[in-house]
Amino acid sequence: MKKIITILTIALFFSCNSSAQKKEAEVKKVYPVTKTQTEWKKQLTAEQFYVLREAGTERSFTSSLNKESRKGTFHCAGCNTALFKSEHKFDSGTGWPSFDREIEGNVAFGSDNKLGYSRDEEHCATCGGHLGHVFNDGPRQTTGKRHCINGVALTFVPEK
Repeated sequence: MKKIITILTIALFFSCNSSAQKKEAEVKKVYPVTKTQTEWKKQLTAEQFYVLREAGTERSFTSSLNKESRKGTFHCAGCNTALFKSEHKFDSGTGWPSFDREIEGNVAFGSDNKLGYSRDEEHCATCGGHLGHVFNDGPRQTTGKRHCINGVALTFVPEK
């Protein structure tokens, strides 16, 4: 009986220490536009670097793009990829530029667990820059999605 208890104890110890509970190794995706941290720091402002390269968040209601209402396209501030069209922008009242859809293929998605729960993160599919998060509380009459985007991660290109 002691042997069985000892074997079960050892088995339990190893099962609790399984690879399923170990932190998954992050796989670094290679994007079409890839630069070193130094190169990004030279190109971006300190706030853009914080948001795009370190997955930071700008303070709400600080971006001039939050109230941008002209026709045009919102591009990635890191690599100039077109990400969102002005016709899909809406005022969510959250203090960040919000869109009900992205330009398909130009925005990639992943999971963000930094706050202790999972959120759907958005990043530029060309350079990997962090843009913001997507939520299911957007306009029901369109997609129902709210792409909550850091304005500092975007540049606006007006329609000609």
